[in-house]
Amino acid sequence: MAVVSCLTHFIQWKGIVKKMAGRKESKGKGELIIAADKLEGFPLAESALPKAVKRRVHALKRLQLQYAHTEAKFYQEVHELERKYAALYQPLFDKRRSVVTGAAEPTDEECEWQSDREEDEDLTEGLKKKAVLEEKSDAGEAPKGIPEFWLTIFRTVPMLSEMLQEHDEPILKHLQDITVKFSEPAQPMSFILEFHFEPNSFFSNTVLTKLYKMKAEPDDTDPFSFEGTEIVDCEGCTISWSKGKDVTVKAIKKKQKHKGRGTVRTITKQIPQDSFFNFFNPIKEASADGEVDEDLDLTLTADFEIGHLFRDRIVPRAVLYFTGEALDEDMSIDEEEYEEGDEELDEEGDDDDEEDFEPKA
Repeated sequence: MAVVSCLTHFIQWKGIVKKMAGRKESKGKGELIIAADKLEGFPLAESALPKAVKRRVHALKRLQLQYAHTEAKFYQEVHELERKYAALYQPLFDKRRSVVTGAAEPTDEECEWQSDREEDEDLTEGLKKKAVLEEKSDAGEAPKGIPEFWLTIFRTVPMLSEMLQEHDEPILKHLQDITVKFSEPAQPMSFILEFHFEPNSFFSNTVLTKLYKMKAEPDDTDPFSFEGTEIVDCEGCTISWSKGKDVTVKAIKKKQKHKGRGTVRTITKQIPQDSFFNFFNPIKEASADGEVDEDLDLTLTADFEIGHLFRDRIVPRAVLYFTGEALDEDMSIDEEEYEEGDEELDEEGDDDDEEDFEPKA
């Protein structure tokens, strides 16, 4: 699914509004006069319209609402298409897991890659023989599968490395695979991230899950804000930690003094600490007065973005994040978006300079 840069659109719109600010456009008889202060919001601009024109605008809004509901059906069909192709991708992902874990060794033909052929062409015969001898001497020490495959991805992907703590790394060395499961046709739209672990001393779970609930329909109270499928909620899972192995908490010792006797005792208290595994215990948005906590809203938004990152980028293109090639691609996309934003800001600045410039006499 294409990702549209909201930042770019915001900058462009901001530039348009700024250029229009302070202007009044006068037309001939029967045409509109809209004050600049009416441009701050569409409801104000609409209120300035003649009754007959406003009536027609309402007709257009009804058409727009029909468009939103038709667009919702498009996104629902996209989800069905994703679900269909997920089943076709799965054998490839199963094969990937076998290679990563060392359960299967790929054939020489399966291992052929263009870069290998280019390197071989650059080597002299003497170096080729030396390389073969070195491979034979190291054969007994060859690692199984691809060690720390997923941990390497966590370390290199910026959004994941921010969550990763030093005490998480020994656990993630046991991570064998990450998979995505889409909801069945009769179920509400959702997807589940499954993190598959080999047996380890940290917890008894073999699979940790994160469910993301989605919707692809316009909101009844604000239908024109609909921009496609969105995550609306998420649920984690319970991790069955081994005794003393829970990395989401840390033990601190505190001294307590008895008020009457004056005796001192030491107690151990557990407090939360940063860890990637807090990902499986998401914060729930709850407010008695109905107000949205800004920090909580940002945390939930970040959680939803990470869910999308795993589903749309990390799982389908894992090997390219392992090698860093996908990171280079992501960076080039970000740079293009920022360059477009800078151009808009520069143009805006030029306009300001032209308006404010007063030549000296």
